[in-house]
Amino acid sequence: METMKLWQQVCTTDPAAVKKITGKTYQGDSPKPYWLIQRATEVFGPCGIGWGVNVVSERFERITDTDVLHVAVVSVWYTQDGKRSESIEQMGGTKAAYMTSAGKMMIDEDAGKKSVTDGMVKCLSMIGFAGDIFAGMWNDSKYVEWAAEQYHPKPDIAAILRGISGSISVELLRANFEVAMQMLDAAHHPAIKKATQARKAQLNSKATA
Repeated sequence: METMKLWQQVCTTDPAAVKKITGKTYQGDSPKPYWLIQRATEVFGPCGIGWGVNVVSERFERITDTDVLHVAVVSVWYTQDGKRSESIEQMGGTKAAYMTSAGKMMIDEDAGKKSVTDGMVKCLSMIGFAGDIFAGMWNDSKYVEWAAEQYHPKPDIAAILRGISGSISVELLRANFEVAMQMLDAAHHPAIKKATQARKAQLNSKATA
């Protein structure tokens, strides 16, 4: 569907850009905010030109005698196909002051920044960014493996071995060998070394014939 084009483009998350949720009463995964900024820039263009974040309002709310919450209402706008979207608004919140279970008073001087970042992530999620995480698909290990391959395709081992076996000179063979050793993990190194030694013997044999 044309209306799902953007969503489908941005919903898959790179596993390398996912972190475990900490400091909350619940568990789960969350996309790294700066990676979302990079993805939004890839899709829309530089921040401030193709998309942007605005702080609509912010405030502190006292929850208990010791705990204070910072709340920010954040909006995100973006351009697509030459059209600028209406602002998407969401709320982010962070404890700015709180008492730990050990009875120690904590002050978070970055509470405002964290609240704005939280709101930005939620806004981007509404147009599909990291949609697989928020849809619960990250609970499936097979899906996570698939997502990893979208960003980091596995090397074609057969093609690499063909390249080594087809090297037309010792110099090219050496270059192909070095690249293969860097691309492949240690489990494939013995096969690479064996193919390289076999091709080197062939090239040396031709040179002395």
